[in-house]
Amino acid sequence: MEKPVVILIFTTVIMSLECFVQSDASTHQYKSGDDVPFYANKVGPFSNPSETYAYFDLPFCQPDNLEKKKESFGEALNGDRLTFAPYKLEFLADKDAKVICKKRLTKEEVAQFRTTVALDYYVQMYYDDLPIWAFLGMVEKDGIDDPNEYRYHIYTFYQFEIYYHKDHVIEIQVRVNPSFTVDVTNDEEVDVEFLYTVVWKETNTPFEKRMDKYTSSSSLPHHLEIHWFSILNSCVTIFILMSCMGAIYLRVLRKDIYNLAQDEEFSDNQEETGWKSLHGDVFRYPKCKYLLSSALGCGTQMLAVVVVILCLGVLGVFQPYDRGVLPTTLVIIYAITSAVAGFSAVSFYHQLEGSNSLRVLLLTGGIFSCPLLLTFFFLNTVAFNYGSTATLPLGTIVVILLLLVLLALPSLVLGAISGKRIRSEFQAPCHTTKCPREVPPQRWYRRVITQMAMAGLLYFAVIYIQLYYIFASVWGYRIYTIYSILFVVFILLLITTALISIAMTYIQLAAEDHEWWWRSFLCGGSTGLYLFGYSIYYYFSQSDMNGFMQTSFFFGYMACVSYGVFLMLGTVGFHACLLFVRLLYGCIKCE
Repeated sequence: MEKPVVILIFTTVIMSLECFVQSDASTHQYKSGDDVPFYANKVGPFSNPSETYAYFDLPFCQPDNLEKKKESFGEALNGDRLTFAPYKLEFLADKDAKVICKKRLTKEEVAQFRTTVALDYYVQMYYDDLPIWAFLGMVEKDGIDDPNEYRYHIYTFYQFEIYYHKDHVIEIQVRVNPSFTVDVTNDEEVDVEFLYTVVWKETNTPFEKRMDKYTSSSSLPHHLEIHWFSILNSCVTIFILMSCMGAIYLRVLRKDIYNLAQDEEFSDNQEETGWKSLHGDVFRYPKCKYLLSSALGCGTQMLAVVVVILCLGVLGVFQPYDRGVLPTTLVIIYAITSAVAGFSAVSFYHQLEGSNSLRVLLLTGGIFSCPLLLTFFFLNTVAFNYGSTATLPLGTIVVILLLLVLLALPSLVLGAISGKRIRSEFQAPCHTTKCPREVPPQRWYRRVITQMAMAGLLYFAVIYIQLYYIFASVWGYRIYTIYSILFVVFILLLITTALISIAMTYIQLAAEDHEWWWRSFLCGGSTGLYLFGYSIYYYFSQSDMNGFMQTSFFFGYMACVSYGVFLMLGTVGFHACLLFVRLLYGCIKCE
């Protein structure tokens, strides 16, 4: 049984790696007069990046035989619906005022264009895999105070300026001619003529560097200064935390450990207080250990996914406008790393002397994927009702389900089998008493909600600067390519999570509260709550997004991302605290 699964995983990995191979220059070589691939992709309101529609959903000049490009899996995930554009831009062929078509717009078509202009619609196209954007029209507001008297115009004349080097297309720019517009303010039929011009210019930029213009914006000096300030801020935060923890160790823990380890008489005759009194309860297994094991397994998987994605980004796998490479990679890596989730969850569950591995396996497989799938199907239904290209085709949905059933599920089961076979005993330096110790009443600042709020705020301080750029890239049109800085910030976030979780656990143990297992996980994962809070702030204060569809997509997917971050950082915080507690109580004599 295992051999076909291994072959399937290997084949899937090879297929995914094929998506990473960048376009070879030889496939973009043309001779004078050759047809260059030119695709019209989608249109949509500029303020709502998720709300996109097919190009020919608007009443443009449509050819008699509408040809669609066969979309790849990644393009379908990305919402791309490529059709051959009505423009003919042959290699090195200049054109002057070329007419696409003449048509008479009906009242309904005029109203449709007026709506798109009012909502600031844009059009996106690809010429030789180079992205192009242009707005559909303009609103005339000069000297008009009453919005009801605004005039709406659509552009009918586009000017293409194309740069080439030898036999390669290097760059394309599109401009509108404001002298050629059609007034679509009133609901009346109107004649329109769509035209375009093409001008070719030579450049010295080689083909290998033609995408640099799209990545250079992320590396501008003022942006880099902000990123480095973010890293410096994180380093200062970590230095302060380490200084505080060092002071605690030198002044308190070291003295207590030394007295307990060296003075046996003191240890026997003196009443133990604080964390020292918990050696018989600190390793008592937590409540709902099956749920904790599943959460830790899924959190370990999230950590593996993020690390792999960031490593691939640092290696230059993800290039701007490689259509669908990133979402394809996410889906495949998530399916493969299900083995990590199964292994981590089941192995830890057996360390805690659990006996129902099947329940842990099912819970691990569904604790994150079920909410994600429910959110996806809801949002896909919303997009379908809107007629948006964000709707995934049935074939793409089937492929995703097959990946989950034929790759993710076998990987999860194989990981669980390995975790059950490679079992090890829980390493506890102290014996656990039969009767649990009663936890004394805690002050308000030592309760779990308060500690989660304090810990999450410190974690969030490490990443909040980077969040703006990430949000502007995912939910906007900014290009983010500095994966190396993002990777450094991620490492600093992990270190901060571990240190603060340890500090919170020590504060809890010092108050003679031995129920640290779940609290360490919750404090570590509290960043996810702050992330979702920041998304609310970003939606209402930093963006112009509106409408039911865009709001549903934004908060639906941000809720899933925040939940994944909660599981991932909760796992980091828990394992850091587990290591700390083992080292702490391993230094004293526990009879």
